Amino acid sequence: MNIDCLKLKKPCYLRFDKNQMTNLQISMNKEMLLTNHLGGFCSTTIVGCNIRKYNGLVVVPIASMDNEKHVLLSSLDETVIQHGAEFNLGIHKFQGDNYSPKGHKYIVKFEWDRIPTVIYRVGGVILQKEMLFMSNEHRLLIRYTLLDAHSPTVLRLRPFMAFRSVREFTHRNGNCNTGYESVDNGIRMCMYEGYPDLYVQTSKKNEFHYTPDWYMGLDYPKERERGYSSNEDLFCPGYFELPVKKGESVIFSAGLSPMGHTVMKQAMQKEMDEREPMSDFYNCLVRSAHQFHLEKNGEHYLVAGFPWFRCRARDFFIAMPGLTLYLGEEDLFNRYMKTAAKALTDWMDGKQPEVEVYEVEQPDVLLWAIWCLQQYAKITSLENCQKKYGELIEKIMRFILDGKHLNLFVHDNGLVCSDGTRTPVTWMNSVYPDGSPVIPRSGYIVEFNALWYHAICFREEMLRISGNDAEADFYLDLSKKVGQSFRNVFINKYGYLYDYVNGMDVSWDVRPNMLFAIALHFTPLTREERKNVLDVCTRELLTSKGIRSLTPKSGKYNPIYEGPQQQRDRAYHQGTAWPWLTGFYLEAYMRIYKRSGLSFIENQLIGYEEELFYHSLGSISEMFDGNPPFHGRGAHSFAINVAGILRTIRLLDGFNVSLNE
Repeated sequence: MNIDCLKLKKPCYLRFDKNQMTNLQISMNKEMLLTNHLGGFCSTTIVGCNIRKYNGLVVVPIASMDNEKHVLLSSLDETVIQHGAEFNLGIHKFQGDNYSPKGHKYIVKFEWDRIPTVIYRVGGVILQKEMLFMSNEHRLLIRYTLLDAHSPTVLRLRPFMAFRSVREFTHRNGNCNTGYESVDNGIRMCMYEGYPDLYVQTSKKNEFHYTPDWYMGLDYPKERERGYSSNEDLFCPGYFELPVKKGESVIFSAGLSPMGHTVMKQAMQKEMDEREPMSDFYNCLVRSAHQFHLEKNGEHYLVAGFPWFRCRARDFFIAMPGLTLYLGEEDLFNRYMKTAAKALTDWMDGKQPEVEVYEVEQPDVLLWAIWCLQQYAKITSLENCQKKYGELIEKIMRFILDGKHLNLFVHDNGLVCSDGTRTPVTWMNSVYPDGSPVIPRSGYIVEFNALWYHAICFREEMLRISGNDAEADFYLDLSKKVGQSFRNVFINKYGYLYDYVNGMDVSWDVRPNMLFAIALHFTPLTREERKNVLDVCTRELLTSKGIRSLTPKSGKYNPIYEGPQQQRDRAYHQGTAWPWLTGFYLEAYMRIYKRSGLSFIENQLIGYEEELFYHSLGSISEMFDGNPPFHGRGAHSFAINVAGILRTIRLLDGFNVSLNE
């Protein structure tokens, strides 16, 4: 069979050819992420070689043990056997930069439309491998299809078990249970007490060969880059063998419960048909947006990022509009907000939280919640927002105005103040080993007060449409006071905004936090003042991969996020570029330059498209180095970054429509 006949009629958007796949310098830096909305995921590189301790084919949360995710099935080696000759398609990295086996050399191409697909060619054998992590179930399904073969072919599958936390490594020991029990077309294993059973099965009758052994010295280079231990041992109980005929498909299943072999094929096809196609830049981001969704005990959460983040309150509110409303998914927004509102209300009422939303106590979280709800009003209507969320908005505003927040104080000039000297209180939250902030932003913080002014104006607007003019007048007067104070306190003689003002301690650092004062719907600044701020940000902070967290002109500029933890913490917000800020930057640009800025905005968005082919395929990394070539760093899929870009795309679409009407 000619390999050209395997090409899709329409070229796949996310695809890599043989030259890219067999070049490990390229393919080992491209990771896949498949999530199931239950907190579990499958993550590895496109060649199947794990490069970090968070990689694994079946990674699941285990509530009965701790609050961490655990790698049960680390990897799976496939071997094609013909006439007694064995061709191992797997690949592992071992200590000393050694790779064994080297199955990547048999890869013809990789494509990802609905699910990741790898095609191997070994002589006259062409084998297709398709991977799927089931929705709402902790189960990996892999479909192997023998596209071509000229003689009898046997497929051997060898699973590598870890049964460990994503934050730890496993090593050869005498405490693990290496035994197994037979189940329908497979085995059941549980290496340690407290872990769930893992069921490993196939859709076709197989022969399991029990040859228990430890594979020693696997190496994970991403951990070594981060200054951590990078070696572990994995346990292999044996291998499965089954004959495969030309044109035949067999399914491999690994899950926390048994699966009947007769339903595997139908279950996988049904899930495939429901998957969103990754056919272009926008559709990749939409799929990525849905990957952050987590449902637990009837509550809906947004995971801040993968592979190591939980649901953090600030990220929750910043990401929610872009990942729901701007995709036309109002119902999902309301489900998220129902959970988020419980977290806010419980915290403001001093109750033990019922939901697992973390860092609600941070002083800007309430302000971001108001911004998030203003986005809802913008997309739906003020009346709808008042009806659904008016009581929550009123509760938040009164909570702040009545001085009930322990670290957000309203001063006589109307501005809000926070103490961030001992612990970080803003999104710039990196710390030294003793817990003190690397960037101790304190006092009048610029984005806090931009958000506060915005919240006041929004509240006044909502009260007007509900006919409560008396209370609306209170907020109108307050907005005038806060607006004037904001301009008096933050505008400096060079035309940009101080990052924070804390008595005599004034931060002249050129940072992106002033962007919010010119991007939000309500701003206290004149057009000329906004343009001055934008010009400074454009000149000193803008990159093709995000907005720098600090100007290169600063002596503290540290743009490369790499090395051990302390080294990375010192660089985290001292020059690294953040894509989520680009959304606010471009929104500000549209407000100031309107039609004349459209081509510039489109060009900025194009800069992110190439990132979908690196790091976590189809998604955006947490941050990028502040200097060229702007390497992606940190978490390989970050919610607020995806949200910011999606929101900008929709704003741009809306702007184009309004121009053509």
